[in-house]
Amino acid sequence: MPAVLTLNSGSSSIKFAVYVPGSGGLDEIASGQVDALGPAAKLILETQNEKTSTEIGEADHVAGLRAVLDALRPVLGETHITGVGHRIVHGGTKYAEPIRLDETLLEELDELSHLAPLHQPPNLTGVRAAMTAFPDAIQVGCFDTGFHRGHPFENDTYALPKRFYEEGIRRYGFHGLSYDYVSGYVEGHHPDLKDARIIIAHLGNGCSMCCVKGRAPIASTLGFSSMDGLPMGTRCGQLDPGVVFHLMAQGMTADEVHMLLIKEAGLKGMSGISNDMRELLASDSPDAANALSYYVSRIRREIGSLTAANGGLDALVFTGGIGENAWQIRERVCEGMAFFGIAIDPAANEANREIISTSRTKVLVVNTNEQLVIARAIINLL
Repeated sequence: MPAVLTLNSGSSSIKFAVYVPGSGGLDEIASGQVDALGPAAKLILETQNEKTSTEIGEADHVAGLRAVLDALRPVLGETHITGVGHRIVHGGTKYAEPIRLDETLLEELDELSHLAPLHQPPNLTGVRAAMTAFPDAIQVGCFDTGFHRGHPFENDTYALPKRFYEEGIRRYGFHGLSYDYVSGYVEGHHPDLKDARIIIAHLGNGCSMCCVKGRAPIASTLGFSSMDGLPMGTRCGQLDPGVVFHLMAQGMTADEVHMLLIKEAGLKGMSGISNDMRELLASDSPDAANALSYYVSRIRREIGSLTAANGGLDALVFTGGIGENAWQIRERVCEGMAFFGIAIDPAANEANREIISTSRTKVLVVNTNEQLVIARAIINLL
């Protein structure tokens, strides 16, 4: 039986899933991740029968993928992998649709690494490792920036001379695979929202929001890089560029400022405790409370901005690890938002139900599935 494997190679983890053809499309037979790549990596594998966690010791992306294959071998049995799909964060101005990958294309995508230094290099490392492991399978790249390439010009540009836009300095947006899945899910499961004005809040260690009309992308909180918009686990989000010039004038190098903004800022930097939302919600630290207040405030401000960009609001959808699980954040975001037609049922919200609203504006909680988007792309290219 043929199967497809999806890989999401991040800076410190490899997420994976295996799908086989089923009566309803694609059935997931295994999933998991290699967590904490480095000196003490761990493999988590979930099948239809059980979930296991195995310490695998020191592992880079190649060794991590080898551990994944060893763990999947008994699960696959006679099943063989015919295609491997990869999340690739940045496709630049040229690539939006899923595409077959080869070494020439990988070299071209590698030139975009300076636009996504935390994500693009490990993405491409995962592709090359999969090429070695599955020489007879097609390799498919799915771009996180692709979903946003349909933005109207005014939501795609900066107020710079035209030549900079033409050189690729524009608002790319990210988390596109998640937005693709969630917008499709809402359209399929909530027919009253077909062609509706929807804001999707992808809240996790990386955070962004976007608005769509039906499934058409309109605007995103993320821009040229993955540091704009909302505060994130360790990234600052929206920042006056004058702060960068000030820090450099005080003696910080460009590399030091860069590391500050992507590794030492956000919820971790503000709280001085952690980038883990669960720890911050459980903390009685005033700094943790201030970090959460700022986080919620930025989400609420972006709801206003995206509503204006979309000409109104019919539904608000929460997704991502925080959006799907942190009912306290959803409650605080929606509190006092009756002027947007938003009101929620506290019990439904705390239970993480799919529909948590009692209002004209529908409020949903949808579990995203980027891996399934990638798997479908592989099937379309086989």
